[in-house]
Amino acid sequence: MAELFARDTIKSLRKLRVLKPDLFKSFMDFDQAVFKDGAIPARTKTLMAITAAHVTQCLWCIEEHVKRAHKQGVSDEEIAEAAFVAMALRAGGAFAHSCVAMAVTEDLKMAEERKG
Repeated sequence: MAELFARDTIKSLRKLRVLKPDLFKSFMDFDQAVFKDGAIPARTKTLMAITAAHVTQCLWCIEEHVKRAHKQGVSDEEIAEAAFVAMALRAGGAFAHSCVAMAVTEDLKMAEERKG
């Protein structure tokens, strides 16, 4: 089995292109359109993509969006801040979801009190 994040594993995308060339092209066209200047500048979209890539933990996306960012003149400091935004979001998600764990502990406590 191929190593999931080995650099050459991404070459397997060629098989997708061969099997479904129309869908592959549609996706690539969509991706290019999304990252063009619009209401949000392309540079900002790239920083957003770096943050999202860190949240989704896609190594290939991180690499490609950081390369794109450098071509757009994004500084290393800006890329670092985008990574920290991702850290805050991932930690924030765990923080926010901790209320589920606390609610369960309360439910368990109430169930024990009803039994006892």
